Amino acid sequence: MLTSLNRPLHLAVIGSGPRGLSVLERLVCRLTAEYDQAAGHGGPAPRPVVVHLVDNTEIGAGRVWRTDQDPWFTMNTVASQITMYSGDSDTGPARPGAGPSLHQWLTAQTPAGQEPAGPNDYATRAEYGRYLADVYRSIVRALPPHAALEAHVAGVTALSPRPDGSWDLALDTAPHRLSAERVILATGHPRNEADTFDAAMESFAAGHRVHYLRGDSAADMPLDETTIPAGSTVAIRGLGLSFYDVMLSLTIGRGGEFKAADDGTYAYIPSGREPRIVAGSRSGLPIPARGRNQKSAHHSHQPKFLTRAALTAARTARTAQAGSAQLDFAEDVLPLLLDEIAYVYYTTAHRTRTEAAENTGTTTDTTDATTGTVTGTGVGVHERFARELADHLHRGRDLSVLLDGAGLGDVAPVDLKALARPFAGMRFDNAGAFREHLLTVMREDLDQARLGNADGPLKAALDVLRDIRNVVRDAVDFGGLLPASHVRDFDRDYLPMNALLSAGPPLERVEQLYALIAQGIVDVTGPLTRFATDETTGTFTVASEQVPGSFARATALIDARIPTPDLARDTSPLIRRLRADGLVRTFTIQGPDGAHATGGLDITPAPFRVLDASGRPHEGLFALGIPTEHTRWFTQVGSSRPGTGQTLFYRDADTIAEALLAPTPTTAVTVAADTAQAGTATGAGRPLAAAGTARSTS
Repeated sequence: MLTSLNRPLHLAVIGSGPRGLSVLERLVCRLTAEYDQAAGHGGPAPRPVVVHLVDNTEIGAGRVWRTDQDPWFTMNTVASQITMYSGDSDTGPARPGAGPSLHQWLTAQTPAGQEPAGPNDYATRAEYGRYLADVYRSIVRALPPHAALEAHVAGVTALSPRPDGSWDLALDTAPHRLSAERVILATGHPRNEADTFDAAMESFAAGHRVHYLRGDSAADMPLDETTIPAGSTVAIRGLGLSFYDVMLSLTIGRGGEFKAADDGTYAYIPSGREPRIVAGSRSGLPIPARGRNQKSAHHSHQPKFLTRAALTAARTARTAQAGSAQLDFAEDVLPLLLDEIAYVYYTTAHRTRTEAAENTGTTTDTTDATTGTVTGTGVGVHERFARELADHLHRGRDLSVLLDGAGLGDVAPVDLKALARPFAGMRFDNAGAFREHLLTVMREDLDQARLGNADGPLKAALDVLRDIRNVVRDAVDFGGLLPASHVRDFDRDYLPMNALLSAGPPLERVEQLYALIAQGIVDVTGPLTRFATDETTGTFTVASEQVPGSFARATALIDARIPTPDLARDTSPLIRRLRADGLVRTFTIQGPDGAHATGGLDITPAPFRVLDASGRPHEGLFALGIPTEHTRWFTQVGSSRPGTGQTLFYRDADTIAEALLAPTPTTAVTVAADTAQAGTATGAGRPLAAAGTARSTS
């Protein structure tokens, strides 16, 4: 018999997508270290731990990354920049703390004789789901002897607190009931109840034998020919990433084929089963392409202007001025972000011109004896130009003289608003005129994307929007902005622009859309598209206010926008029950200029304990990822990055893992020596079994 001084600690992880899996990976890292330390010192057995992993779709992948998806649904980050392990691969087997990146894993999975995916290729979502499932299996294999994992394919319908601070979980299938001292919510993308527009469209569709599909993952939409017959007209609301998924489902998903030319352009070969696609949005611009990747997985822009020190200084100034440390995004944050973009943009343009001049043997360096200003095109001049540019930006000085002297006077500045709203204020003669203008804008963007995200000044500059997200988070998370500025400057103005310019699809996807528009299979209606209904004809209508002749009718309307998290509208039985029981609340930004209810789940800063309706934190209930969006920003990140150390994705998971395993009052219990929770053998007061246990229920 093995006497343990502690009863088993039961933990529950609700959701086994990337966020839930990341916590599980760090849990097992910590449990393994705990076991090794006890074994190395001949100490008592660690407290047994039982982890319940619950997912209503697929254990190890979740809903969004499930492995049965169609192959045309792809990721929008290159495979070499994705990992789920908190450490890089080594000479040992894949295990928590040391495992392959997605690219390394795909290479190892490639059958002999086939060309493996390259580091700059984009994996399909199903491939990433299989990678996640493999990560899960490596976690199971690495369980130390005092740990057990039980996986349940089920939905959690309720969480009920016990007087001792632990939780009862109600499941919609066997075993129906679980208990855990500590629980983490990592439930991923929500499905929301209908808003006013949804309700009107659904009501119209029900009465007129047409179809309205509310926003969701395209993999979960009924896009078959029963819903959208061949030759019919389908309207699509939104031109973001999900639009591309819907577009592909209605083209190559119907048997069509894209043929690539040597120059990277495409022609589409129809199957005859396609519908006519009419799409539109506020901007009228399909989300532009990501730049051709030229960066290693380890690369990240290091901010020079929008730094944590700069934010601290801004908060200090705000406190002295107004008595509140909350920032104004437009005044305190955006100007520094624009300086980051300008710096990368102009230094990239200068470097590439310098390199081109060097290659042609026309380099020169000139220094003005009076002003000390450096001009010319030689290699040595570039670093001096970069220093002078940084100095000008820090001082807020006009750049025109510096740029003229550096030979960049002809380089137009980056205008984020113009890039995100290229048709603002324009009126077109007809739909054909708009189509030609749109294709011109798309071709110019594709040309920029082909230059790359290191050598192309524009795409290199826009990559800053991705690289600097963590500093922006520092500015906005947990009510860091004044409520009015958060609503006006961040939510309304910055977020749509950022989403359009920083998170685009692979270049080839935009080339494919270009071909579909050029061939008349897809019509983009124009900016400020209005979607409505016509009772007389029983159809949906689509038109752009800025494009005469853009009017179209459709027998199906698809909202191709992913629903934004909103606690009050979330249809999950679990979330609804938690709200009804007063166990959660919406995060509200409070400030001297008012209050703003964000729709996000209210949590503490790390380790992200959930707050109840009165604002008290639950010691044993945590939340991570998309449910907390609006309280924290850009929580949809679904991976870490290889070789970059402790990413925020890693730190979030590890801080929760640490809290889940924190000591609690213990009760001495006697556990049989062959009980899986405590190991299978004894020696020097500790279990000696080679591995923990895992089992599944469904």
